[in-house]
Amino acid sequence: MKFDLGKPLEGWRLRLYTIIFESDTRWGRRFDHALLAAILFSIVVIAVDSVDAIHSRHATVFFWLEWSLTALFTLEYLTRIVCVRHPLRYMVSFYGLVDLLAILPTYLALVYPEIYALVDIRVLRLFRAFRIFRLTAYVNEYQGLGRALIASRRKIMVFLTAVMMIVLVMGTIMYIVEGPVNGFTSVPISVYWAITTMTTVGFGDITPKSDLGRMIASIMMLVGWGTLAVPTGILTAEISAQRTAHPPTTRTCHECLTEGHSPEANFCSHCGAHLPGYLTDSPAAPRLKPL
Repeated sequence: MKFDLGKPLEGWRLRLYTIIFESDTRWGRRFDHALLAAILFSIVVIAVDSVDAIHSRHATVFFWLEWSLTALFTLEYLTRIVCVRHPLRYMVSFYGLVDLLAILPTYLALVYPEIYALVDIRVLRLFRAFRIFRLTAYVNEYQGLGRALIASRRKIMVFLTAVMMIVLVMGTIMYIVEGPVNGFTSVPISVYWAITTMTTVGFGDITPKSDLGRMIASIMMLVGWGTLAVPTGILTAEISAQRTAHPPTTRTCHECLTEGHSPEANFCSHCGAHLPGYLTDSPAAPRLKPL
């Protein structure tokens, strides 16, 4: 069967795209639930297989389980490439790279067996844990948190800049007050101490010995407690704003793969491309026209 990957989606490609990339349909929700179960099961397999006592007794079982899961995720990855209008855009996107990293380590171990002579097999198993990041594509709360972080990025950057200025100044002061004799051998080392103190971590590898140094450390710890509430408040406000906006949907642009468009939108908010209607049974999108 011949088809042009660059053509507007229609027929079986459009229906497959709607099922895989959008969960506002009955089959879309079923696909997402099945994929979520497969991802979680694969993470459990990776975790249990990392226990040497279990792996030594059931190595064959884990071998076939891993290859079965890899084949399933490979089929899903290829299906996504086939049904999108611009495959390369999907492949280089965040979720496209995560999908690739979920299956690549297994094939790398097969193609390059000499890897086993350089590193332990556990290293390749750990890379398969990238599958857990695929959960973010199917849970609205993850996406809402991501939108809140993006919306508050400038405020958070200003806050982090202010914190860096404080630790730089205080670290320099502590270098002058305590000096190399008490472990503050350089300004970078003193700044490291200021960061661990202000974040209330306090590893204890470097501690002030003079009374003035201890007073400065006490002030920094109190300031650290106060600054903890700033990013929390910024993020909480943005999350509240996200909740008061229109209900999130999985309606996706066929051009740039940006999702979350409102049911009434006719054009993509990211690239301006036309948003065709799609088949849905969700009450949140009553105005979408069927195929």
